[in-house]
Amino acid sequence: MKKAIKLELAEARHMAQAALRQAEAIGVRETVCIVDDGGYPLVLERMDGARITGPQIAWNKAFTASGHKRSTHLFTRAPDGPALPGNEAFGIQLSFEGRFAAFVGGYPIVVNGEVVGGIGLSGGNGEQDTQCGVAGLQALRDLLQSQGFDVLVQADIKK
Repeated sequence: MKKAIKLELAEARHMAQAALRQAEAIGVRETVCIVDDGGYPLVLERMDGARITGPQIAWNKAFTASGHKRSTHLFTRAPDGPALPGNEAFGIQLSFEGRFAAFVGGYPIVVNGEVVGGIGLSGGNGEQDTQCGVAGLQALRDLLQSQGFDVLVQADIKK
């Protein structure tokens, strides 16, 4: 048997609030989704005025990051991104009824080396989505560090 670390609602809310504060600070209207290790939303919030397509896109990014244990943009990073034409996972974005997102804005949540969920952002450009996602990861690190948990805070994550 293996003991598992589980992301809980209070932690997911803390992450979402930090991501949305960052969005406000940089002047972009974002949607943020935090999912558990099964890819199901714990928190899904869309800022006033954010695109109506944001919730589905943010969920797809978080789902992909959690389920495939890597930042979504790494699928299409040249030259060897696995979802690029001619590479082993070309077409993977058609998987899971189109839910698989192979572009910037989704990051696995890694605690003590284990993927416990994902955070997805939609609404800004790639750099803005990344800033907000990393802000959410940093907030989780700040929250859990005193409890002895190590949270990976970076944009390029592959587990």
